[in-house]
Amino acid sequence: MIRTICFKERRYIEELRILTRATALDCIIDERFDRIVYLIKEGDMGLAIGRKGSNIRKMQRVLGKRIEMVEYSPEIEQFAKNVFKPADVVGVAKGDDGKLTVYISPNDLGIAIGKGGCTIEKARLLLARYFDTELGEVLAGSDTHA
Repeated sequence: MIRTICFKERRYIEELRILTRATALDCIIDERFDRIVYLIKEGDMGLAIGRKGSNIRKMQRVLGKRIEMVEYSPEIEQFAKNVFKPADVVGVAKGDDGKLTVYISPNDLGIAIGKGGCTIEKARLLLARYFDTELGEVLAGSDTHA
């Protein structure tokens, strides 16, 4: 999906590159939850996070907003798992209506939803932008869906 990146987003992406030497593919400025969500190039996640999260803390100080990072993957199943990390995704299924249903370990359902639904909103934005897919439901599931 082709999307133009505005000046402010480019500035934030460049700031990440300067501070961490990691490559961000995209940046979403989420005013609703007062955060910046970076989509990190596959394989650059460790570099972006830094030792014990030092780079994320540095970015938060510099930009004055909460920073979240998601590693890109060309496969929708792996991408969904990356979006919901650290929650344990046990399965992903695409329904007949084209919506994606994500099955989460019952113990991690709260983490997958996020405070005020922030993680689900992040998943909706990223799945729509990169896979042209709507997020359907996030359900507590068992290993049978994997």
